[in-house]
Amino acid sequence: MRLGIIGVGHLAGSLLAGVRRAGWAPDEVLLAPRGHGPELAGRFGHALARDNAEVVAVCDTVLLAVRPAHAMEAVAGLGWRSGQVLISACAGVPSGALAGAVAPARVVRIMPMTAAEFGASPTVVWPDEPAARPFLSAIGTAIPLASEADFETATVSAAVYGWAQELIARAVEWSAAQGLPEATARQLVAQTFAGAARMQAESAAPMRQLLAELVTPGGITEAGLEHLRDAGALEAWDGACAVVLERLRGAT
Repeated sequence: MRLGIIGVGHLAGSLLAGVRRAGWAPDEVLLAPRGHGPELAGRFGHALARDNAEVVAVCDTVLLAVRPAHAMEAVAGLGWRSGQVLISACAGVPSGALAGAVAPARVVRIMPMTAAEFGASPTVVWPDEPAARPFLSAIGTAIPLASEADFETATVSAAVYGWAQELIARAVEWSAAQGLPEATARQLVAQTFAGAARMQAESAAPMRQLLAELVTPGGITEAGLEHLRDAGALEAWDGACAVVLERLRGAT
């Protein structure tokens, strides 16, 4: 498999780090020449295309990672052919619009996260396309979905990923302000989030049961949750998810 990448920005840099970590050879990836393409090609030995058209001409699988507003212009008129697959990482850009621009190539939508750099991206994908699996396996765990509507809902998790980073940063900064060494606090808080995630991902117990077992009456977890509820923080979280989903649906 040779993967071409159109849109070599921050996200693509993380994805490239992931495939290198997974053992892909530099020449298995062809980069478009804009953005960080020249820099990453020079640093890691990836081939650099003359333009987007060369990426499409050379590669059977092409990843699109441009800003959503630029997606259509980035792929239009490039000589797509039957048997090719466009993997779009552009949030809110529907497959139908892309399909018209890249016909007769097939379109797959994904939403990776920058944890791909460490092979740890939970990446939602629709539809489940065999040609995309080697790439998705290299950057983490693929989560196939049954419909494009499910994909839009699942894409909210990409925003949640950013909010989790904010929560981690705030907890670290608060702990440091109380005198805990920042490096210690960063490892503690990050591993706390990772541990909570593993409990939910790997335990067979219902999610709410796991939480209930932690909330000892009169204990510290209960006290903190009651404060969050009284402040409306949990309802605000639900509202933030709704805002993101509305924006994704509006983009379609």
